[in-house]
Amino acid sequence: MTTKRLGLIMNGVTGRMGLNQHLIRSIIAIRDSGGVQLANGDRIMPDPILVGRDAEKVEGLAKRFNVARWTTDLDKALADKGDTVFFDAATTQARPSLLTKAINAGKHVYCEKPIATNFEGSARGGEARQRKGPQARHGAGQAVFAGLKKLAFLRDSGFFGRMLSVRGEFGYWVFEGGWQEAQRPSWNYRREDGGGIILDMVCHWRYVLDNLFGEVESVSCIGTTDIPERYDEKGKAYKATADDSAYATFKLKGGVIAHINMSWVTRVHRDDLVTFQVDGTHGSAVAGLTDCVIQARQATPRPVWNPDEKRLHDFYADWQKVPENVVYGNGFREQWEMFIRHICEDAPYKYTLLEGAKGVQLAECALQSWKERRWIDVAPIKL
Repeated sequence: MTTKRLGLIMNGVTGRMGLNQHLIRSIIAIRDSGGVQLANGDRIMPDPILVGRDAEKVEGLAKRFNVARWTTDLDKALADKGDTVFFDAATTQARPSLLTKAINAGKHVYCEKPIATNFEGSARGGEARQRKGPQARHGAGQAVFAGLKKLAFLRDSGFFGRMLSVRGEFGYWVFEGGWQEAQRPSWNYRREDGGGIILDMVCHWRYVLDNLFGEVESVSCIGTTDIPERYDEKGKAYKATADDSAYATFKLKGGVIAHINMSWVTRVHRDDLVTFQVDGTHGSAVAGLTDCVIQARQATPRPVWNPDEKRLHDFYADWQKVPENVVYGNGFREQWEMFIRHICEDAPYKYTLLEGAKGVQLAECALQSWKERRWIDVAPIKL
């Protein structure tokens, strides 16, 4: 049993997702725990080089997390044959060209979502990968949290009976940046820079719906720009040109109807920043990022509509928490480990660029639905 090095180019790790989920909670955590163990007992130790435009920030991160290598020269990093994996979490607009460049340089690629701002861009990376053949490994991260895994467990156990509907609520208030610092970068609110909540979030709803409840067949969506002016990182006012809230209904294969509200201009009054309620003939469940509660048909109360009497019944008390019989780890780290095994021992891996392209396709269909004020069918795709 030996420990083998895996050179990893990490681009865009000064941003929120790249830093917290991919660098700190995935690659650094994997490194500090002794690497990824393969089926034959060998271990793969990731050796990252951090890449970014701001030398001071990148160097600071390297020192903070004891990473030996960093650079502002992406082309030089891609030319190094000792680093075989390229990861990108920078701006969505630049992602297709960066992935294509990395694939053409002979790298395996892994990236954040969305993988492009439009379906044409997402297909470009797939075409480059096809030219390199099946030996070119590729992946797009999917946020499979513990709450979603518990929903999958309930589905597989037959708890729901015939699933009827899914209702999702996502969002929180993102400060405008004038009197309090915004929690998201300013480009998120400029469509010309690849911003907008539909593009940002609908790609995630694609894999959640496809994998848990049924493949998406059609979508109806409307978006709004509720805050017309925001302030950038330097405190300068700018016009918000992208949607900051949206409301989408999805028809799924098998008959399930899903509706998801998403907003960066809503104040949270629910158990988590995102929740999904699944109703079925035999039972219902509500899941957040970590927890999940259930109500079987045998335990369902018998409400009677009477608006003239104050409701005294505690409906929350009728739900039972799914026990923590299984300990779920960080979903981002788990997918990194799966991808590393996919590269190093040809282990199965389904979260490919094709799955990423499906997310972009659905976001594009949702934007078309909003523009044309109609249902849009989602066609099967191949890359």
